[in-house]
Amino acid sequence: MKNSEAARIFSEMANMLDLAEENPFRIRAYRRAAMVIEGLPRDIAGMSKEELKKIPGIGEDLASKLLEIVETGTCRAYEAARRRSPAGLSLLLTIPGLGPKTARAIYEKFPIGSIDELERLAAAHRLKAEIPKIKDKTEQNILRGIELVRKSAGRMPLGRALPVARDMISMLREKAPVKQLSIAGSLRRWKETVGDIDILATSGDPGGVMDAFVNLPQVKQVLAKGETKSTVILSEGVQSDLRVVEEDSFGAALCYFTGSKEHNIRLREMGVKKGLKINEYGIFDRKGKKIGGLKEEDVYRILGLPFIPPELREDSGEIAAALSGRLPELIELKDIKGDLHVHTKLSDGHNTALELAQAAIARGWAYIAITDHSKGLGIARGLSVERMLEEIAEIDALNSRLRGFRILKGVEVDIRSDNSLDLPDEILSRLDIVNASVHSGFRQTSGKITGRIVAAMRNPFVTTVSHPTGRLLGERDAYPVDMEEVLKAAAGTGTAIEINAFPARLDLNDITARRARDMGIPLVINTDTHILEHFDYMSYGVAIARRAWLEPKDVVNTYEVNKMLEVLHKKRLVLK
Repeated sequence: MKNSEAARIFSEMANMLDLAEENPFRIRAYRRAAMVIEGLPRDIAGMSKEELKKIPGIGEDLASKLLEIVETGTCRAYEAARRRSPAGLSLLLTIPGLGPKTARAIYEKFPIGSIDELERLAAAHRLKAEIPKIKDKTEQNILRGIELVRKSAGRMPLGRALPVARDMISMLREKAPVKQLSIAGSLRRWKETVGDIDILATSGDPGGVMDAFVNLPQVKQVLAKGETKSTVILSEGVQSDLRVVEEDSFGAALCYFTGSKEHNIRLREMGVKKGLKINEYGIFDRKGKKIGGLKEEDVYRILGLPFIPPELREDSGEIAAALSGRLPELIELKDIKGDLHVHTKLSDGHNTALELAQAAIARGWAYIAITDHSKGLGIARGLSVERMLEEIAEIDALNSRLRGFRILKGVEVDIRSDNSLDLPDEILSRLDIVNASVHSGFRQTSGKITGRIVAAMRNPFVTTVSHPTGRLLGERDAYPVDMEEVLKAAAGTGTAIEINAFPARLDLNDITARRARDMGIPLVINTDTHILEHFDYMSYGVAIARRAWLEPKDVVNTYEVNKMLEVLHKKRLVLK
């Protein structure tokens, strides 16, 4: 997809304009457009100029630039800005948390040419010693940012990798003589970041498949091209492998190349005990006779196991559970009945409450909660008490016209640094859903941030803690929150914890979500929608829930609206 490429260009444009101290409105326009394009499930390639102009935040000028990027891979304004901006200065802005003013001050003193050089200067405390206003904390943040960049190198967030892989699959179906075709590897297991993109196929003409694969528009470099396997580097910077296997081996190969490695080892160990050999070619008995492999289910059936969904294949107890008949009936997308974290144009969203409701109805949902930001988040045009009351009245009016669907009144309320909430209880008590979130003070101590979240959960009207660790995959590490203490408080107060399905977040992760389930904590899967298309992200949240072994009963927004509200409001009776 061209979306991530265009988003990167717009984001870099914003950074370069910021460094040059140009018009702040233009800078914000580029940043906003980058966020919207990055989060747009539909591919901008193939969209007309008029269609592009209908995307929130995209006017005539930006639509023209998007068309230019789609056609040429860049745009003239971007190339001109790059020529004006020193490469080393732009490099500094790739470090998470390093803003334009600080980057400019560093570059003016040290014309840095590499991240290694920046790291040496920060580690030796030369930045603090030689640049006014840079403190110990600034250097520590720079070193943490460099560590995050290195940790993310070579890995791609799920939300970027999956659209790329699906686009490749779609093109291969169109251009290559394939019969069966599937994503494999960690991407098929929906891991939050992936190291490469594995694709598996069957074909009567493997050579034709390889020709089509290495010539896909996403391919930047061909590392190897063979008769049945090829390896390429994509324009996104990630490696992709395509294997063509025999038709009667496809199931065994799909199981093998989906992994995980540890899961496969357990399967092979079980096979050895039964006198079987299991590999990517099939399942073979003691005499070497092939007894299965056409279908993936063959591997599990012959071992005496029920089929284990890919999301569970992490050697985290799934085989023992399968042997004892305790595999969970995993949640599915169709189980979701609504979304409890949705923003309108009254704060930083791009649609009206009615437009969002209509889109949710079209998906077969029964409710959504409008949860615009509270006033403390000025950058998101958060709602004051007066504007909150106006929104409550608007939702009441809309509900009087809707049939079979309910818009819930809600807010995403800021948890302030002094542990208080950004709106008074007399307003919160009038709402159905209160999502409490940390949006500031990310560099506070673990005790302080944890204390803020725990204090919020002790408020009887807070139904949910949203994106509880604050992470942005590949961009920002989680703040130093003690999640075990948060989970204990959630269990004690009956506060729900959110699995934020927005691909840049995926927060909670699967491990913590499973721990929350084991502690009896209500969980909710929300999209954090800001434009209509973000509702599509519910599938990411459901995938994380499946990796966490969650069943429909573990997720409150699989319930009918009255039962869901009864669960979330139970704490009001207990804590009052």
